[in-house]
Amino acid sequence: MSKMNHSSIRTLTTLAILIAVILVMSFTPLGYIKTLGLEITLLHIPVIVGAALTGPVGGMVLGAVFGLTSFFQCFGMSWFGTTLFSISPVATFVVCVVPRVLLGLIAALLYRAFEKLAGKWGGALTGAITTVCHTVLFMGLLALFFYRTGFIQGIAESLGTANVFAFILAFVGLQGLLEIVLAAIVAGALLPVLKKVRRA
Repeated sequence: MSKMNHSSIRTLTTLAILIAVILVMSFTPLGYIKTLGLEITLLHIPVIVGAALTGPVGGMVLGAVFGLTSFFQCFGMSWFGTTLFSISPVATFVVCVVPRVLLGLIAALLYRAFEKLAGKWGGALTGAITTVCHTVLFMGLLALFFYRTGFIQGIAESLGTANVFAFILAFVGLQGLLEIVLAAIVAGALLPVLKKVRRA
């Protein structure tokens, strides 16, 4: 078997395993921690790890799977997503899928850079910064499409925010910080181990 074929099989195997992980997490309590606001998601973590291992295309594939499962939650599985879907299905699809596809792309590119610049800290930095980018993209599109709707305005009023930037900060709050910390810890710990396993 040629080196190229072996590499392709290894990449496809990695993607298949991580897609299965995302699907299991999406439809069990493992993927989302429910709160009164946004659900705290853990699904960005396998996307980040997979993107680092397989590259930009693999990362975007995993991000698309994450995004599509997130959109599926809007069919009665998430009160927040279901409400957004009732306002605009197309905008909800964009908010659910586009940031997740970009999440995979950004993770792959950042890991390539940080692996060379930061060595053993590359995984943790990739996890943290990619999660920040994902949160900004998701909340930016949410605000773009839905901030002026009665639903989001009601939430903004309950949070006591006066403008869109204050709303984003208040709405993400501790949840966003937890997602960043978890991604940094898990990606930082798993990536060196998984890379050794893949080489073996």
